[in-house]
Amino acid sequence: MSEHMGGAGAIRVVVADDQTVVREGIVMLLGLLPGIEVVGAAGDGEEAVALVERHHPDVVLMDLRMPRCDGVEATRRIRAAHPETEVVVLTTYADDDSLFPALRAGARGYLTKDAGAEEIARAVANVRSGAAGLSPQVQLRLLERLSEQHGDSGPAAGRPGTRSGELPDGLTVREAEVLALIAEGLSNAEIAQRLFVSQATVKTHINNLFAKTAVRDRAQAVAYAFRHGITGTQQ
Repeated sequence: MSEHMGGAGAIRVVVADDQTVVREGIVMLLGLLPGIEVVGAAGDGEEAVALVERHHPDVVLMDLRMPRCDGVEATRRIRAAHPETEVVVLTTYADDDSLFPALRAGARGYLTKDAGAEEIARAVANVRSGAAGLSPQVQLRLLERLSEQHGDSGPAAGRPGTRSGELPDGLTVREAEVLALIAEGLSNAEIAQRLFVSQATVKTHINNLFAKTAVRDRAQAVAYAFRHGITGTQQ
């Protein structure tokens, strides 16, 4: 395995994929990117967990379908033992059913395996800085899944709906509206425009709903919205 020896401040990465050609190709691609250092490559989830224990990387690029220990379980174990290590999921298809369990397990980024160097670099940098790293294909699939789960019978205009009809964890209606718009993929500026409020107000609502729901970032907020059926019909 060739490793890119990044300088001080380089993002340290472990790559996990059971297909040798894919794994080596990703390692080679990362080796060409400035500011990234590949510190290990794993052929299955068990090895990925062991490499994280040994090297304490900043980010793991994690395949979902692997022998011995799949990517979801490996993500869960890594995030539990090493919360400072972020996980970016690698999936062959954006509709992979393991995407959503991986999100619940703590993954913060999602890439399809045909992602280019720029897209991979952006996702790694995003999750390292605390943001979510979602490829356009995966973002689209998240929204499609949200629509599939709740059908076309949306709640009354502009109001988020839940399976039980009640909002969980003490969320206010406005906080749930903001959460529904996050699940639609809107930015803070777009949410502010949609709700006719300032971006500062949106940030306050987001901070409050994150605290109430115990989510850490927008990716986990989307997963929370899926689990609790919080959707929006805002147009």
